[in-house]
Amino acid sequence: MLKTGPGKWFGLVAGMILVLLLMGVSISVGVTNIPLTKVIKSFTQFNGSNEHLIIQTTRVPRAIISVVVGAGLAVAGAVMQALTRNPLASPATLGVNAGASLFIVIAVSFFSITSLTSLMSIGFVGAAVASFTVYFLGSVGKEGLTPVKLTLAGAAIAALFSSLTHGLLVMNEKGLDELLFWLTGSVEGRKLEMVSPVFPFVIGGWVLAFLLAKPINVLATGEDVAKGLGQRTGWTKLAGAAVIILLAGGSVAIAGPIVFVGLVVPHLARTLVGIDHRWLIPYCAVLGALLLLGADIGGRFIMVDQEIPVGVMTAIIGTPFFIYIARRKVTEQA
Repeated sequence: MLKTGPGKWFGLVAGMILVLLLMGVSISVGVTNIPLTKVIKSFTQFNGSNEHLIIQTTRVPRAIISVVVGAGLAVAGAVMQALTRNPLASPATLGVNAGASLFIVIAVSFFSITSLTSLMSIGFVGAAVASFTVYFLGSVGKEGLTPVKLTLAGAAIAALFSSLTHGLLVMNEKGLDELLFWLTGSVEGRKLEMVSPVFPFVIGGWVLAFLLAKPINVLATGEDVAKGLGQRTGWTKLAGAAVIILLAGGSVAIAGPIVFVGLVVPHLARTLVGIDHRWLIPYCAVLGALLLLGADIGGRFIMVDQEIPVGVMTAIIGTPFFIYIARRKVTEQA
């Protein structure tokens, strides 16, 4: 664990440099490998060649989107785990992914919407609706919002929305063909002009998450302690819910329901810097970007002439970690 301030700053800066290096690798490698010298020349001496066009219209947007989505999901996961006090909380387990998927399937099945830009907007609305529903259900009752009720509400809504999504896809095979690639989670084929309308929401979520770091630290000491220190815990939870909607909703709208990034990364960040969210949140952003970039790059090499969607790669990486965390919590409670 990095215990000193200078050590944490060094780790954060090193992580940012590694993100830039992986972005360079992501831009350079693929079905057609392009030397880094040509990547640089595509910006300094653009000549309209196929390689330069591939770099600027496909590879660069893909790398940027991987960073934005990975960082967004990781920070959203950290805030979720803090609010619910549930180490297994993530956008997938609290229904955000399921809400986005359901709304997009409805849009394709009943309204024949196929525009990627429109589907992103609809996915964001679906993620927001799912989040609001889970938050409302978790707040019902005399005790108000509690971690247990929020977790149960998230599991119920995720199961309900997922069942409705699968039912609609069974009735609409054409919709399944059109949406299968999106439903696996992918950063391929997205152009910056398509996703740029969602970026302001994600950036706003990052800013709000950084501002909430200290209040979340206080809330983590316990509801009664936080109220005794003068914190308006209801507003902190509401602002945390807004962060989740903006970050998780925006990320899922852009790239589809990518799983396990929001679950795995906060645990890795806590191993490095502890539970102080003033450090945990920026480390989650950097590690989330690294994880999704690495998963996207790895998916290009496992199969010959065929890329594996990044959502499949994160599932392969995250499933063993999920089992490990679940077993560890059971052991601790035994």
